Amino acid sequence: MDLAATDVLLALAFFLVATLFSSVGHAGASGYLAVMGLLGIAPAVMRPTALALNILVSGIGTWRFARAGLFQWANFWPFAVTSIPCAFLAATLHLPAEWYQRLVALALLIGGLQLILRAHAAADTEAQVASPGVPVARGLLAGAAIGTLAGLTGTGGGIFLTPLLLWFGWVATRNAAAVTAPFVLVNSMAGLSGQTVLLGNLPPALPLWLGAVALGGLIGTWLGTRRLSVASLRRALGAVLLVAAAKMGLG
Repeated sequence: MDLAATDVLLALAFFLVATLFSSVGHAGASGYLAVMGLLGIAPAVMRPTALALNILVSGIGTWRFARAGLFQWANFWPFAVTSIPCAFLAATLHLPAEWYQRLVALALLIGGLQLILRAHAAADTEAQVASPGVPVARGLLAGAAIGTLAGLTGTGGGIFLTPLLLWFGWVATRNAAAVTAPFVLVNSMAGLSGQTVLLGNLPPALPLWLGAVALGGLIGTWLGTRRLSVASLRRALGAVLLVAAAKMGLG
């Protein structure tokens, strides 16, 4: 397959990933990394490219979910304050991936299956019980841990944040998506700035890929804010976590 064909194939795959991931407030870094890995893209190109695509899609998600009135500052800032420096510092490290990626993959696999299997029951519970909001102290601790994982894995951290929010019932499903989108945005920016040595590896096809994920992000966030039910959003999130688990499990 020549380079031009690969670029177009990646653009199509990135569009599909962005559509699915953005519907639940994510930006798709783990999906982009998985696709690029399957097509043999060099690792030095993969991480900065995935983060650049992440920044655009999460920016669209932040705007869309905020415009829909779903974003709540009090549920965002505890995570952001500690995650940003941790994501920046972790992105500068180059540690062997095997020792933590398998464990993360298992956790994502279990979380994804649970979200899919319990989507209806959880949606019914959510409709009856008010969400208490994010406790500040636990939010700060979780932000540091998630930011570190985000920097190490080259993602924005959304695959870790949203399940945490829903597991503890701190916020409702759509509000979780609205918190996740700006969280991914700030962590992707921090992670990319921590990889300045790799910025020269951004590929010539990046503008094409940015256009593809922008379109996917617009469609996905429209579905997430207006069309999908809470149960459908949870199933979509479960699918996102399974994609991330597969990527991390296979390396």
